[in-house]
Amino acid sequence: MSSRKLRRVGLSQELCDRLNRHQIVTCRDFLCLSPLELMKITGLSYRGVHELLRVVSRACAPQMQTAYEIKARRAAAASPAFLPTTLPALDEALHGGVACGSLTEITGPPGCGKTQFCIMMSVLATLPTSMGGLEGAVVYIDTESAFSAERLIEIAESRFPRYFNTEEKLLLTSSKVYLYRELSCDEVLQRIESLEEEIISKGVKLVIVDSVASVVRKEFDTQLQGNMRERNKFLAREAASLKYLAEEFSIPIIRNFFMPQHLLQTVSHAREASCLCTREASCLCTRNAVGCVHLREVESWLGRRGWGVQVGGKQGQR
Repeated sequence: MSSRKLRRVGLSQELCDRLNRHQIVTCRDFLCLSPLELMKITGLSYRGVHELLRVVSRACAPQMQTAYEIKARRAAAASPAFLPTTLPALDEALHGGVACGSLTEITGPPGCGKTQFCIMMSVLATLPTSMGGLEGAVVYIDTESAFSAERLIEIAESRFPRYFNTEEKLLLTSSKVYLYRELSCDEVLQRIESLEEEIISKGVKLVIVDSVASVVRKEFDTQLQGNMRERNKFLAREAASLKYLAEEFSIPIIRNFFMPQHLLQTVSHAREASCLCTREASCLCTRNAVGCVHLREVESWLGRRGWGVQVGGKQGQR
């Protein structure tokens, strides 16, 4: 990807430091310059600059792969195939849970419990692998200031009272969730495109964007000419970046996205939801949309009531 840092593409530290002094940090920064500009900055010959351009271009361009190579790489991956939600009906609908190496989209009308679900998944990702977790850190990008640390602790204590029986374990879990509040489309995109090194250095096993619809609705009035095109360009770029991170590091990525109730009612079951693609979301993402997860159902996960899961407008209870 063009947002990849130059020091990750094989350039020498000395050359990276020299480029950094001119605010040339990513492949995109480098490739936006002409060969003559690069010659002046690096002190290299014309041939040397062209060799650098070839190396950087190859590093950030998608490589051709056969279907067999993709299947073999995924089969050999040591990471789990899914992050279970610990909700049997939902895990069954999603064929095991939230898929690792894929961008999963949670959709529904406002107030239906999408953020509560994301906070729940944050807790699960920090759990040991012996408990079905990923034993890693979480990056949570919050665009609506809806994340609550108190709610995170409450869900952890309520769902797993035997494991979270000490203050130290609660502190450890909460310290593994890295929260970023980004309130504009540019901020969200910049954060996503800078996550590559953070995923490596902090051992991130789950990325959550809650929600992309919030910043899109604020900045793009689709009634104005040209706004729909710009809106779709942003969604496509954002989805492509998230999908790249998911596939590159074999981690699950969850994105919340608003979907009007009348569209949810057209989805009859989970398989239709998994391939649903409307103008409200980019077709570049792999969508495993849970039709509607009501707040009362999220509360029931904590043992307050009998639980139910509504997928594509059908509700199951136990």
